[in-house]
Amino acid sequence: MPKLPTLFALLCCSLPLLVNAQKADYRKTENGISLTFRNAPGTIDQNLAIEFIRDSIVHIRSTPLNNSVKQSAQLSITDTLQSKSTPHAIEETGNTIHLKNKVLQLSISLLTGQIAFLNPNGDTILCEMPRNAQAFTPGVANGDVFYKIKQDFKISEDEGLYGLGQHQNGIMNYQGKQVTLLQYNTDVAVPMLLSTKNYGLLWNNYAITKVGDTRELLPLSGLALYAKDSQQGWLTASYVNKENEKEVFTTRAESDIDYNDLSDLYKFPQGIDLSKCLVRYEGHFSSPLTGKQRLHFKYAGYIKVWIDGKLLQDRWRESWNAGTFELEFATEANEKHAIQIDWKPEGAQSYLGINWQRPIPQAGRRIFGFDSEAGDGIDYYFIKGSNMDHVISGYRTLTGKAPVMPKWVFGYWQSRERYKTQAEILEVAKEFRRRRIPIDNLVLDWSYWPEKDWGGQNFDAARFPDATGMISQLHKDHFKLMISVWPKFNQEATTYSQFMEYGWLYRRNIADGRKDWIGKGYTSTFYDPFNAEARRGFWDLLNKKLYQKGVDAFWMDASEPDIHSNISVQERKDVFQPSIGSSTRYYNAFPLQNAKGIYEGQRAEDPNKRVFMLTRSGFSGQQRYAAATWSGDIASTWNDMKDQIAAGVNFSMSGLPYWTMDVGGFLVEKRYYQPQAADQEEWRELNSRWYQFGAFTPIFRAHGQFPFREPFNIAPEGHPAYNSMVYYIRLRYRLLPYLYSLACKTYHDDYSILRGLAMDFTGDTTTYNINDQFMLGPSLLVNPVTRKGANSRTLYLPTGTSWYNFYTGEQVQGGQQIDAPAPFERIPVFVKAGSILPLGPSLQYTDEKNDQATTLYVFEGGNGDFTLYEDDGLTYNYEKGGFNYIQIEYDDQTKTVTFSKRTGNYTAAPKSRMFNIVFVSKQRPSGIDSQAKPNTSVSYKGNSIKVKLTNN
Repeated sequence: MPKLPTLFALLCCSLPLLVNAQKADYRKTENGISLTFRNAPGTIDQNLAIEFIRDSIVHIRSTPLNNSVKQSAQLSITDTLQSKSTPHAIEETGNTIHLKNKVLQLSISLLTGQIAFLNPNGDTILCEMPRNAQAFTPGVANGDVFYKIKQDFKISEDEGLYGLGQHQNGIMNYQGKQVTLLQYNTDVAVPMLLSTKNYGLLWNNYAITKVGDTRELLPLSGLALYAKDSQQGWLTASYVNKENEKEVFTTRAESDIDYNDLSDLYKFPQGIDLSKCLVRYEGHFSSPLTGKQRLHFKYAGYIKVWIDGKLLQDRWRESWNAGTFELEFATEANEKHAIQIDWKPEGAQSYLGINWQRPIPQAGRRIFGFDSEAGDGIDYYFIKGSNMDHVISGYRTLTGKAPVMPKWVFGYWQSRERYKTQAEILEVAKEFRRRRIPIDNLVLDWSYWPEKDWGGQNFDAARFPDATGMISQLHKDHFKLMISVWPKFNQEATTYSQFMEYGWLYRRNIADGRKDWIGKGYTSTFYDPFNAEARRGFWDLLNKKLYQKGVDAFWMDASEPDIHSNISVQERKDVFQPSIGSSTRYYNAFPLQNAKGIYEGQRAEDPNKRVFMLTRSGFSGQQRYAAATWSGDIASTWNDMKDQIAAGVNFSMSGLPYWTMDVGGFLVEKRYYQPQAADQEEWRELNSRWYQFGAFTPIFRAHGQFPFREPFNIAPEGHPAYNSMVYYIRLRYRLLPYLYSLACKTYHDDYSILRGLAMDFTGDTTTYNINDQFMLGPSLLVNPVTRKGANSRTLYLPTGTSWYNFYTGEQVQGGQQIDAPAPFERIPVFVKAGSILPLGPSLQYTDEKNDQATTLYVFEGGNGDFTLYEDDGLTYNYEKGGFNYIQIEYDDQTKTVTFSKRTGNYTAAPKSRMFNIVFVSKQRPSGIDSQAKPNTSVSYKGNSIKVKLTNN
């Protein structure tokens, strides 16, 4: 290994020269090596264990010597995981130990414990920074003794970094950013990082964690502030009448804008009714540091931000569910900039907080860290892949496969907040079928129970007199019913006493007497899914009251858990008291355990019916419990729609493949309740654009507060908005052969349906920061329109291939930015050259019997393949081989399509299938809107067939 000693010397060149330093003791273990560091001048005293799980997956664990901290429960990693690596070589060279197999090399300093991960050629992929005194800081909470954990890594400045769950700041690439992993309505914490250098880090920790640039965010007063009249030290805050800005209620100096939680509201001027105010902050600021400055905003209400007279943000969020965004801008040190912030609070209780993230110093630009509030040691998995999909496959090796979802999940879902009666939901179902708008799933949101019985899981008999009959009728009309279930129990609920007697409920919120917002307000709490008996009890309740009535799937709302939206994080931790340890240690794992109970309960009750659930939060490993996640209570705004793109794609790149959102947005501005004509048309345009986007996500689901969200309640038949929404719902059903085959690939090959551009075009660095485009599967480049009044949009076509307009078949070369047409009724979608895109017939629901041909669009310009998948769509027979594959390949040189012999054991598949092939080329453009005649038709009976294509 001639390169390695030199390499490690370079990696450690910033460390002091260690002459005659005491080296670590080490011993070989069955699948790795164990090292002990005592009195080593280059590091702290620690035990370091390195274990190969697979040739490409290594488990790293470091704990202090004489560690007495209780080991954390193992929740994310599968119970059945076993090490299955091939033998590896161990070699000592000077002060370094080298571990090597055919995929990966590790170099470990015997002086510092620092680990470098290298490819077989000796090139560095990633390197730890040495652990120092900050790695393990003793902590305690609620009687639980632990360490505050910190580990930094040395990265390349030119790599793209993704994953980490779902966050609402519009950021795609996390280079240089700070991300807080904290479960919250609209934010999902998943500690999995994915790099364009084809590695991943799974940080095996359940606590609230800062990732990336982990330095503390500073208050706004960290900047030099200047008032409106140029006095130094603050901004001028004017509280004026929002109906008459000439009327000033009060003016005062404010240097820290820190109104983040309910407990901060006392800081506002006394005697001021915020609901009547426009708060205007004016003045200047300067930074003592040159470089990229970032301002982190938390806000509720209306907010506009100008810097140097340029409007940079214009947003709205309802008061009870504050949103976030970041502003990034470069400045020179001590350079003054004008700032104005106009904030209109939404109600008497509203929130605004601003923090400053300093420029990263030169020495820190290659540092990427994890900083967790609690743990028993540094614990992470390094995963190497030949591409980013292989890395995600390694993540699922550790945390579990994503099951194939029921086929109906890939149809269209309709929801609203909320269907209040049995008659109402049945009437909506009837109207969909009358209008022949395809649909598979209706969703019954919260408060179907009697008001005080939240947690009883009983239907209110006055409004749902025959729930069983209602569900049966929906099934007869080919609808599935998903129902909202909260892990919450009112003190007056019929189930409360039993759950409390068994010790299954958190008690602090009851002791505090904190009331919710329903009716008169009820004291409530949440059950403890970390308690196995409580999980079984909760499932038994759902089974008896809902599943046995025919409910098809569960919507696991408030699974953060959302004890209360606007209390501080510390107050939330005080209320959330898991039975296995402190909330500080296990804060982010509640949704994982909640999903576990439902999945295991339903599979035990009904072993061969596929489980499906929708959760508002997620965590590493949750994909194995048949859980999809939606992006929470986002707002019905153009900004929020755009932010969903990066949020959903990064969630998928965290290894959890099933994501969705409230198409149309959940929270609605009051101007849309009884809209003026212009507002009415904007509402229709916004929803049209959102439906267009939603049709190309893994799960297509419309939902939100009033106004009602059904297409026919948004716009009348014949309106461009109605036409567009119905068009994309119908298109969704034509895409089913493509989508369902990708769902199979997600299970069998650990694929990801929703894909950042960097996954498929890693060599094209232009794609790394694009946050408003994505790939749906291998073929479709989707470009949502997120700007009011747009009839075109600028987009980037990745290099290395040509692209075809999905609707017209027009060919465009890749490697360029274009201005693509985006008329009201269409968003730009492009198909990669070499693609084979299967489109099915028009359907009204996913299991509708239809023997019409499947159309294969074959796009000239590259070799391509697609594997068409068949199974029964409902059972777990696919786990036992009950599925078929039809491999279809296209050779661009010979213009030949080859259908392989059908393989598999799904005997109920049609013995014969018709395929119409449409060959798309520059000479013969043809898109899905062009009504082109097929080049040829093929009767496929399960045997291999070759078809020659021409441009005639």
